[in-house]
Amino acid sequence: MLGCVVVSQSTRKVVERCGAFDSVKTPGVHCVMPCLCQFVVGTLSMRLQQIFVSCDTKTKDNVFVNIKVAVQYQIVDDDQSLQAAQYKLTNAQQQIESYVFDVVRSSVPKIDLDDVFTTKDEISDSIRHNLTESMGSFGYQIVASPITDIDPNAEVKRAMNEINKAKRLRMAALDEGEAIKIRAIKEAEAEAARTEIQAKADAEAKFMAGQGISRQRQAIIAGLRDSVNSFKSEVQDVDAKSVMDLMVVTQYFDMMKDIGAHSKSNAVFMNHSPAALQGLTQSVQAGFLSSAPIAGDMARR
Repeated sequence: MLGCVVVSQSTRKVVERCGAFDSVKTPGVHCVMPCLCQFVVGTLSMRLQQIFVSCDTKTKDNVFVNIKVAVQYQIVDDDQSLQAAQYKLTNAQQQIESYVFDVVRSSVPKIDLDDVFTTKDEISDSIRHNLTESMGSFGYQIVASPITDIDPNAEVKRAMNEINKAKRLRMAALDEGEAIKIRAIKEAEAEAARTEIQAKADAEAKFMAGQGISRQRQAIIAGLRDSVNSFKSEVQDVDAKSVMDLMVVTQYFDMMKDIGAHSKSNAVFMNHSPAALQGLTQSVQAGFLSSAPIAGDMARR
């Protein structure tokens, strides 16, 4: 008596004969002989499988976290591995979970919470390495074991956010203070530059004004000298003092005329008498004599 067995793609069927392992049937149609005590006792999937393992553990700084690991595994496609997967292991998922718990709970307590996030790849590699060694004897290979989530307690996450917020506020305050400092320094430098430029401009203006006054006085002295010399050459028996007195009197009356002709002039009280004219003449002569050396120096320059 014969029987037909159809094996689907990505599966393998284990056949026993008289209670002992006989063979593994690959995809296709196969004949079995129940009359000879040959039966199909198990079907193994060759597809890549994945399980999620959630593990609660404590970090080095005494923070409880929940770590989720996704383990991807499949059966090795050879007769020895298929036989081991069928007969050596009852529940592969529970076995994988046990090894994941062992690795996570032995690795994470040695690491601070902040370092758990940065070293999750190292933890994942450690899980895959340990699972490969342990599950290889059962006919399974571990393809990958990424850590998909690291979830601390809600209060811990809130505290971490507050610490991060305070740190960023402190950095912002430092940056703002540094900006204010730089702005104050630049404003002081600009003010100093403006003051220096203004001082140079004022000094230059005063220097030019002094030169203008000096030249003006020099021109006045030269004009008076020419006028006195011309008057002496054209009028006989007149000395320089008489000419100077006459010029002073003439300028005095011209000044009085200008003051009186100005529409906005206020009342001006002056000592008007011949004696006053004589005193005015003496004062003007003294001013001319004191200015004569200055004019000589400017002429030599």
